[in-house]
Amino acid sequence: MGLFDDINNFLEERLDEFLRDNPHLELQAIEEQLLEQEQDTRKLIAKLQLEEKSLQDRILEIANNIQTWHSRIDKAEKAKRPDLANAAREREAELLRQGNQVWGQMEGVKQRAIKAKELLVQVRQKREEVKTQSAQVKNSSPNSSSTSQYPSDTVGWDRGANTSSSSRSADPLEAEFQKWEVDEELEKIKRNMNS
Repeated sequence: MGLFDDINNFLEERLDEFLRDNPHLELQAIEEQLLEQEQDTRKLIAKLQLEEKSLQDRILEIANNIQTWHSRIDKAEKAKRPDLANAAREREAELLRQGNQVWGQMEGVKQRAIKAKELLVQVRQKREEVKTQSAQVKNSSPNSSSTSQYPSDTVGWDRGANTSSSSRSADPLEAEFQKWEVDEELEKIKRNMNS
């Protein structure tokens, strides 16, 4: 496993170096990654909506069963059958517990869907920012072989760049944290989806 990790680290370092020397390619890679995250998040939202609908259907089914058993309790009591009435009460209580459990699951799914929708908005915003930065990079170095002129407002996107250079219109640390938080939130949602 150590050799594989060494090779992997070497390749990552070479990739980082290459991307630092070619900022437009790094921005393009980030944009593609964000597009992939956007697609994954849309799939997750669709999955969560289906799951929520399924849980709603289950809750309605349980509610109908509770009504059935509630009327059976009344029927058994009127017929002076306490044995049946007690058994029906136990079944009704069991269904109520199930209903509460499914309701809790549905609320959890709703919360995950809300977070996924918030994440989708963040990813879209980031992708638009990167698209704008990419256009700026392309416009600032037309057909130039020297790509070392890295626009100051894109430094925050460079994974290995020194972000303590002169003042910028956009805060690179903020951009880096936002990118990291979006990635982290997506991973968290993916883990929740798979658990």
